[in-house]
Formats: sequence, C-alpha cells, structure tokens
Amino acid sequence: MPGYEVTEPQLRCVLPFEAAPTEVSLLRKAATAQLKRWGMEGNVEEVALLVTELATNVLKHVGDGASATLILETRSERLRLEVHDKSRVVPSPRGLDCAAECGRGLHLLAALALDWGTEHTAGGKAVWCEVLLDPAHYCRRIARAVAALSGYRRVRGRAITPGGRKSAGLEESAVELIADLLHWTTSLGCDPDDVLDLAQTCYEAEADAA
Repeated sequence: MPGYEVTEPQLRCVLPFEAAPTEVSLLRKAATAQLKRWGMEGNVEEVALLVTELATNVLKHVGDGASATLILETRSERLRLEVHDKSRVVPSPRGLDCAAECGRGLHLLAALALDWGTEHTAGGKAVWCEVLLDPAHYCRRIARAVAALSGYRRVRGRAITPGGRKSAGLEESAVELIADLLHWTTSLGCDPDDVLDLAQTCYEAEADAA
C-alpha cells in the first residue's frame, strides 16, 4: 500500500487510550498538544477531526472500554496517524449505507486524508491515515481540482482555449462534474443529500484548518 512506504519516522508519539466518550476528548487534546510541541500548529484542526473519527470507530465497532493505541509519526512530508486495537474485523466503506454513522466516518476519513487504509497486526488491526505536513496542502487540493476539471472539459469536448475565460469554464465544468458524481453515487444506493453534506463537512474542516 502507498501508505506503507519504507520511511523511518522522524518524530513519534504513542498514546494509549480506552474507547470511551470522555477518553476520545482527552485523546484529541493530547494529540493536538503533541503537534503544538512539534511546531505543527497548521495541522491541529485537521488532525483533531481525524483522531476523533479513528477513536470513535473503535468505540462503535470494537466496544466501549476497549483498549487501543494512537500513534503519531512524521515521515518525510507526511504526518501518519495509526489507531491499533485488538479486533481483527477490518472496516470498509464499500457496501455501507451512506447515511449510516459507520459509513460517514470512513468516508470523511477518506476525504480528509491523503491516504488511508487498514492492516492486520499481531494483536488485532490498525487503521491508519496520512496528511501533509506542508500547510499549503489545501492549495494542492485546488490544483488537483483544476487539473481534474480541465480534463473533464476535454472529455466533454469543451477544451479551454487560450485567452478564454478559464475560470468561468471550470466553474461550469465543476457543476456538471458534481451532478455526474451525484448520479453515480445514487446508482450505488447512496443518498445524494448525504454525499453533499459529507463534502461540505470535509470542505469546512479543511478551510478551518488552513
């Protein structure tokens, strides 16, 4: 998996916790405090949301009071979050009801993180995700969106011509692409309103963290 490239961690913090509502809050505070000690204030809000989702996943699907561990590591330009627990049941967003809480958490994780996945361990499993340490990562999302929309226009036979109103063309393509994606998610049995709500939540979380 891309997230498991052989790269030695530069900084590492291990935070054991129990899956309980009060512990999730304390874990989030401990993780953000650690980031501040490492001088990574730009990632605090984003990581706080990811830690909440990862820890809540243990609470809901492993059990109240289950023992787990959060590991924070920096690897090159990425910050990696891993939550280890003793269950060998691997979560997956595929086939889940988009309105279900378990599905929403995993879809949010996938939307916020650069990469994420699961892996069996000797004692159970680990759910991990990675985010960029570069505070300009939000701009990279915009760059990816522009590249994707430019390609989308070409597929639809509406190439952007030099000197044309590129921003207006991309805005029109963005609306068309979003509509196509809603048709696609509906064909999978998802509620388009839930998909839009998730996208808005992800956007607001990243905008607040930027």
